[in-house]
Order: sequence, then C-alpha cells, then structure tokens
Amino acid sequence: MIEELTIETELEHESDRWIAEVPENPGVLVYGSSEPEAIKKAKLLALRVLAERLEHN
Repeated sequence: MIEELTIETELEHESDRWIAEVPENPGVLVYGSSEPEAIKKAKLLALRVLAERLEHN
C-alpha cells in the first residue's frame, strides 16, 4: 500500500517562484512558476525516487 505524500509549498519572494518539497523523501525539492506546477513536479520526482528505491533496493 502506498501512503499519501506530504507536499509542502512556499513562495520564494525574491524570485517569485514556488518551491515544493516532500519531507518524507529527502532530496525531493523542485521549483515551479506557479504552485500547481511545483506540486506536479514534486509528485513526479517523488514517484521517480520511489521507483528507483524499489528497483535498486
């Protein structure tokens, strides 16, 4: 069973871009021009990381 991931977002005011990270997966941190874009990128990267871990466990 796959647990839901927590995705934390924050607007980086200096560059006006969104940061999204998945605390359960260290290293899953992405940037996007909008919050939905950053969330989408974080989900995709988190899935890639999980797939790599399963493949190379």
